[in-house]
Amino acid sequence: MLRHNGSAMAMPAGFHALAIMEAGNRPIGIFDSGVGGLTVAHAIRQNLPGERIVYFGDTAHLPYGDKSEEAIRSYSGRITEFLLEHNAKLVLIACNSASASAYESLEQEYRNRVLILDVINPVVRYVASRNYRRIGVIGTKRTISSGTYEKKINAAAPSTVLTSMATPLLVPMIEEGFIFDDISNAIIRTYLSDARLSDISALILGCTHYPIIKNQISKFFNFDVEVIDSGRLVAALLRETLEKHNLLNRNGTGEDLFFVSDYTDYFEKIARMFFESNINLQKADIWS
Repeated sequence: MLRHNGSAMAMPAGFHALAIMEAGNRPIGIFDSGVGGLTVAHAIRQNLPGERIVYFGDTAHLPYGDKSEEAIRSYSGRITEFLLEHNAKLVLIACNSASASAYESLEQEYRNRVLILDVINPVVRYVASRNYRRIGVIGTKRTISSGTYEKKINAAAPSTVLTSMATPLLVPMIEEGFIFDDISNAIIRTYLSDARLSDISALILGCTHYPIIKNQISKFFNFDVEVIDSGRLVAALLRETLEKHNLLNRNGTGEDLFFVSDYTDYFEKIARMFFESNINLQKADIWS
């Protein structure tokens, strides 16, 4: 039985000792609406080099941040099925909007088939371990309007004051390749100059796309504000989870697979930047 974020998480039925050993060699399934989840996949590759990855970027529906909760749940369920078809031993929701909208429903629906992790709970756990007085979180409209960060941080760290702000232009800006230039600097400056973010000691990047512009964000604050991205925190919890269930890949063999629902040159460019090799990018039309 896994204790995850204070709640019990049942071991998938039928996981006997031999099956667990075999399952350890299976890949980790990761999904996001686009390139953002690659920041998490990259952190996993750095911290768990023996693990294989099957990644699905739902570029046909990006950004998730302006979609309804019902739509995101539907997308997430179908993608989870796709990852299970590729023998995923664990499914990681590498998207804050999907984590806020679909984590609980996926965890409930698939608890007897596969372990489900998200990218919000590891951040909440980290914040609870610190002694912050006032922090901020920026994210998509869907993530911020869900109130998920507020509810979970208020419960885990009641003395910490959290200010939330939607920054909806950042995802399309990143997906279109406007990074490290005057356009991105102007958009970042406009958002972060908001008075609501004054006097914070830390800023949560509540979208997995945002670590791509983490240095620009840190520079805006003159590197005086801790900028928290979920990558390494998720990787740490993932390792704990795999170790808990004897699911670590001890062999370290096999090829990573990358799928998108709509091919873009930019996705492949970013994937190659993170993984420093020619990746096998395939289009998978799972919606027809």
